[in-house]
Amino acid sequence: MVLRGPWGSCGGPGAALALLRALRTRMLRQVLHRGLGTSFSRLGHFVASHPVFFASAPVLISILLGASFSRYQVEESVEHLLAPTHSLAKIERNLVDSLFPVNRSKHRLYSDLQTPGRYGRVIITSFRKANMLDQHHTDLILKLHSAVTRIQVQRPGFNYTFAHICILNNDKTCIVDDIVHVLEELKAARSSNRTNFAITYPITHLKDGREVYNGHQLGGVTVHSKDRVKSAEAIQLTYYLQAINSLNDMVAEKWESIFCDTVELFQKSNRKVKMYPFTSSSLKEDFQKTSRVSERYLITSLVLVVTLAILCCSMQDCVRSKPWLGLLGLLTVTLATLTAAGIINLTGGKYNSTFLGIPFVMLGHGLYGTFEMLSSWRKTKEDQHVKERTAAVFADSMLSFSLTTAMYLVTFGIGASPFTNIEAARIFCCNSCIAIFFNYLYVLSFYGSSLVFTGYIENNYQHSIFCRKVPKPEVLQEKPAWYRFLLTARFSEDTDDSEETNTYESHLLVWFLKRYYCDWITNTYVKPFVVLFYLVYISFALMGYLQVSEGSDLSNIVATATRTIEYTTAQQKYFSNYSPVIGFYIYESIEYWNTSVQEDVLEYTKGFVRISWFESYLNYLRKLNISTGLPKKNFTDMLRNSFLKTPQFAHFSEDIIFSKKYNNEVDVVASRMFLVAKTMETKREELYDLLETLRKLSLTSKVKFIVFNPSFVYMDRYASSVGAPLQNSCISALFLLFFSAFLVADSLINVWLTLTVASVEFGVIGFMTLWKVELDCISVLCLIYGINYTIDNCAPLLSTFVLGKEFTRTKWVKNALEVHGVAILQSYLCYIVGLIPLAAVPSNLTRTLFRCLFLIALVTFFHCFAILPVILTFLPPSKKKRKEKKNPENREEIECVEMVDMDSTRVVDQITTV
Repeated sequence: MVLRGPWGSCGGPGAALALLRALRTRMLRQVLHRGLGTSFSRLGHFVASHPVFFASAPVLISILLGASFSRYQVEESVEHLLAPTHSLAKIERNLVDSLFPVNRSKHRLYSDLQTPGRYGRVIITSFRKANMLDQHHTDLILKLHSAVTRIQVQRPGFNYTFAHICILNNDKTCIVDDIVHVLEELKAARSSNRTNFAITYPITHLKDGREVYNGHQLGGVTVHSKDRVKSAEAIQLTYYLQAINSLNDMVAEKWESIFCDTVELFQKSNRKVKMYPFTSSSLKEDFQKTSRVSERYLITSLVLVVTLAILCCSMQDCVRSKPWLGLLGLLTVTLATLTAAGIINLTGGKYNSTFLGIPFVMLGHGLYGTFEMLSSWRKTKEDQHVKERTAAVFADSMLSFSLTTAMYLVTFGIGASPFTNIEAARIFCCNSCIAIFFNYLYVLSFYGSSLVFTGYIENNYQHSIFCRKVPKPEVLQEKPAWYRFLLTARFSEDTDDSEETNTYESHLLVWFLKRYYCDWITNTYVKPFVVLFYLVYISFALMGYLQVSEGSDLSNIVATATRTIEYTTAQQKYFSNYSPVIGFYIYESIEYWNTSVQEDVLEYTKGFVRISWFESYLNYLRKLNISTGLPKKNFTDMLRNSFLKTPQFAHFSEDIIFSKKYNNEVDVVASRMFLVAKTMETKREELYDLLETLRKLSLTSKVKFIVFNPSFVYMDRYASSVGAPLQNSCISALFLLFFSAFLVADSLINVWLTLTVASVEFGVIGFMTLWKVELDCISVLCLIYGINYTIDNCAPLLSTFVLGKEFTRTKWVKNALEVHGVAILQSYLCYIVGLIPLAAVPSNLTRTLFRCLFLIALVTFFHCFAILPVILTFLPPSKKKRKEKKNPENREEIECVEMVDMDSTRVVDQITTV
């Protein structure tokens, strides 16, 4: 079978079938493309026929739904928002709580080893790095301790003090930090002129024989020989509270607030020391404080965006100027955001500070859509009716805007799905999806009808701002100069047919791109420098990409001038020698009397600085076993009696759980010890590595144990939980790009679009790292948005270039920039101006938000106006091969494809293109 046609023989049956499939696929794309264009054209005509309805309906919906946002609720639980939802650490915490309930604690260990609960902390240090263990500072700290214990929380009929809500010891007294007892003994020794009292670090001994760990209570320690403390620059006190019911929790929360006020008041009267108070509520309060400190900056941002949007849509011609459309475009975005907020509130959603990024997501997408419609309006003929012009605008711009909106919905929809393991990211993506969906509807309806109204004003030659009829030029000549300046306009009868297409060229941005920039960027001498600059861009991006770090530190999402930041900074400075205390829980009945079992337990705790009381406990087990050789029953009886009678081990009464079996036999069903790892300045990374190491050991060890610390809830699987929304969004974006290849007229558009998105995302991640932004929840959400922002700006540009026929690549690059460059530039300027005030907000959350969004906008702008215009001039598609000859009647030839099979049956398929 051969292929014959006007070009002659060109191959066998495979080539013929491949050509037919390619032609049919292309025709299918064109049919779909034209069908969607026709549908949007009819929609535009329908909107133009009912402009009042489409202008008023979105406003009414927004008012009704947005009114409920006045009673919004704030999310109180930071753990619910930022800790991985499906976390092994949460399961381990439940197991630990069932074995060793904190509120029934009878020991003198940290009560927040299992759960933070309610507490108040304070770090006391000196501005002059004085010794906090000298007599003056010791008396001052004990005086502060006395003031804290006297705090009263007034409730109807009763005043609660620390003694009423503290966690009790087995002698019914409040559990306080052992450092308080150390300071009291130090004060007593000085009063009696005893010089033999010494404090050792990190383990010291009290006069009752107990060994206490002070690694987290003494900071900036200088030691003599044998670990004797010479001086300490900081001391930390902690007060633990009960929260066993709602009333108790409410009183404890109020006590925490008074505790901070008491500490701050105490410092005012003792200005030589510096105190850093912190409570269990501080993180929550400081996280939500970002919203409060951002209010005036967001108002400034709104004013700047409104001003620039109006200026970007204005021109000297008072009839064709569209300042109100700039304002109404921003109003469209605002209405959609307000509607989404109302829906989230009505469905039980709660507000949190991460929602500050949603207006900027909407700003980038919504404004570009409105500016693209305005750009399409400039290409319509002025002598057409407003309905026809509106239909042409919808047909020209709504297809690309629909595809980019679908991309937003898919990528953020994946982020809003149960696959996302970070609740803050899921809620953010859900709210963004709703806002983007309504923004799409409002652009079609509200902004489309606004375009209709301004179109009638333009057709009637009315002033674009004052809506007054513009007089003829001969009438204006008799008016003052300022009047002529305000009412400058070009009338259609003053313009011949050759100048009609240049009516809007007096717009500053249009004039700049067409007259200067397009010729400059495609200049032969400029291209090498752009390519060189791109290579430098890739090099720095790669350098940053190789240094990407995970940001699981919660201080990265709170306001800067807050107790959380000050306390965290002081803690890292003075108390970073040792990691947080890690609980080592053995939850099975093992043969504690067996020497080999004891060795196994010690083997899995090797490499850590053990709290000496439990090391003594294990040694004590050995001594009992070696000295007596008792069987199991006698051994456990002696163990239990020894713990009850020996003062040194009295605080272990709940670290071993006994259970009775048949014949009055006693068995040990669970036990725990506490480990402290020696750490350096990179404590967070080391603690994460420690968690992973111990988890692996727990799976391979002979002894069934788990390790737990409250911070593990935030770190557990954090990297995979944060990265999952970005990975899922990238996959969904690629899938949608592949699917949309059947909706666009040429699949090469999606190839270029995919490469551009990959280049932008790679650069943003690299430069984000170089700008000291870690990969956390906020930055990942910004990266998801970056995929869509890039497609928003680059897709129309690439589509115009790829579909262009005849002429040269350079000519079509210029044409693409002239057609879409103004809309890109307008939205970019408004977006950057809106971001600038965000940089001044005193919050780590907004700092991350600003840096990520600024990099996304800058890198995308760099690709749209530099990289793509240069690269496309010497890479496919080729324009010369797309030339098609036309006959004298200005119609394309009818081409006949003739296929002849082996038995001489002729099949003719005619493909006609007009």
